[in-house]
Amino acid sequence: MTETPASAQGEITGNVLFYSKPEPLNPTTHKGMGVKRIDGPFAFAAKHNLVPLTVSEFQPAAATAPIIFVGEEKTPLMVMGLNHDQNIFLGDNGLFDAGVYVPAYVRRYPFVFANDRKAGQSILCVDRAAPFFAEKDPEMAFFDDKGEPTEYTRNCLTFCNNYEAERQKTESFVQLLKALDLFESKESFHTPTNEDGSPGEPQKIADYFGVSAERLRELPADKFLDLRQSGALDQIYAHLFSLVQWDRLVAITMFRQAQQQGLVAANS
Repeated sequence: MTETPASAQGEITGNVLFYSKPEPLNPTTHKGMGVKRIDGPFAFAAKHNLVPLTVSEFQPAAATAPIIFVGEEKTPLMVMGLNHDQNIFLGDNGLFDAGVYVPAYVRRYPFVFANDRKAGQSILCVDRAAPFFAEKDPEMAFFDDKGEPTEYTRNCLTFCNNYEAERQKTESFVQLLKALDLFESKESFHTPTNEDGSPGEPQKIADYFGVSAERLRELPADKFLDLRQSGALDQIYAHLFSLVQWDRLVAITMFRQAQQQGLVAANS
């Protein structure tokens, strides 16, 4: 159950990617506050190369970047850079490059749900440290003069509710892959080209978990049919297809480095 912003109370603990000062949204604390439009609205994601992804996003994201699974929980992530502090799909202007899929996790910011274990509810929170958070004179207020959530806040609440539903679907998807023993450890390598044009020594660029194509092929017919009928097979194929994007990440990273070194024009 999700608690409405008008009565939200509670305390937030733990660390969540992007969020440094999240607090429960309510009309008393946040009266007259809201958000404002700024240049470079996605700059907050510039230093993050791994972003959580829900299973329904696999297909659109696969055309942009690799989709991997990490940790014991096998959390699906979209790889948006090879270096831990660099999102290569974000320009210096704080905008994503044209054609790049922007994960819902990014689009949800500065809002997030926090669990109120005592009440058994989720509370809508906002990151007060967001660069577009407006302490006064917001372009889009959180609450109206009567203390009721504005249309903007209601839309954000709906988005967060939908995201939470997708997150739960993603957990079920991962549990299904675990039950079928489809995960395996994977490595990605890049083979550079020497000055004379010959291939250089392969360099490992990533360790992660992914679906084993071999184990998928060896599934019993009834299990494979279940995956197809449930739609899970489409998402598995999207994940496998996305792994070809490692080469794209390498190419973009090298191009960015060349730009910084002045070897190519910055506006190329």
